[in-house]
Amino acid sequence: MAAIEVRLPVARKLAGQSQARGSDKHLVAPGDTITTDTGYMRGHGTYMGDEKLIASVAGAVERVNKLICVKALKTRYNGEVGDIVVGRITEVQQKRWKVETNARLDSVLLLSSMNLPGGELRRRSAEDELAMRDYLQEGDLISAEVQAVFSDGAVSLHTRSLKYGKLGQGVLVQVSPSLVKRQKTHFHDLPCGASVILGNNGFIWIYPTPEQKDEEAGGFVTNLEPVPLHDREVISRLRNCILALVAQKLMLYDTSIVYCYEASLPHQIKDILKPEVMQEIVLETRQRLLELEG
Repeated sequence: MAAIEVRLPVARKLAGQSQARGSDKHLVAPGDTITTDTGYMRGHGTYMGDEKLIASVAGAVERVNKLICVKALKTRYNGEVGDIVVGRITEVQQKRWKVETNARLDSVLLLSSMNLPGGELRRRSAEDELAMRDYLQEGDLISAEVQAVFSDGAVSLHTRSLKYGKLGQGVLVQVSPSLVKRQKTHFHDLPCGASVILGNNGFIWIYPTPEQKDEEAGGFVTNLEPVPLHDREVISRLRNCILALVAQKLMLYDTSIVYCYEASLPHQIKDILKPEVMQEIVLETRQRLLELEG
């Protein structure tokens, strides 16, 4: 007789209200008055009405000197120069690729803004233009850096470093860009045996940690050998941990992901996304992060 799993509803425990010091956010909804002081400058997500500064989006108020802006809690990606992004090629055009990066407009990767296979440095010729689909074609995933932001908000990318380029085997997780914490590096080799690229645009790439960095390929040769079962299990657990952190609105960075992974080890991979298990492991993760911050 097949085993049947029965789950009964229980009253949820309220998560502790303890917050890190200095983390109180001034949250506003559209139409809320932020300030009546006319000495402040209007930033993104605000507008002036009846000599009052009013929020036009739901989010947290941020002040920089006399500039006030509202950072939306759920939004499309707004590119900034130097951001690390993960994107998918959607179109091959003349001397450029169009890339989907979770922004309002497709991003652009110019043929002149990327390394040639082997990393050779020379002018791009007509032969390179004809061979563009040999380098990157529709559906390929890439990691890149934001080189410039145009006046209409579109983003120009480059992959001139050997750490950027075409992505091989792994799992893509899409989250809200506001949940990815800005750090000095967004490429992390985690101690559990997998690596993550935390794209500022909310695209997170989880892949097996390569045994040796392939510097010769220039970011184009992808390893298509079968991934061992242990690595696949680690990647699946990391993916579910990230989804659990996102469901509980916890910021994503290397420390929070590692703590959540360690808290999830007593549970099976498929059980991590059950609401009660998710709440338990994220609560433990939040407590460890608060202890770390002191």
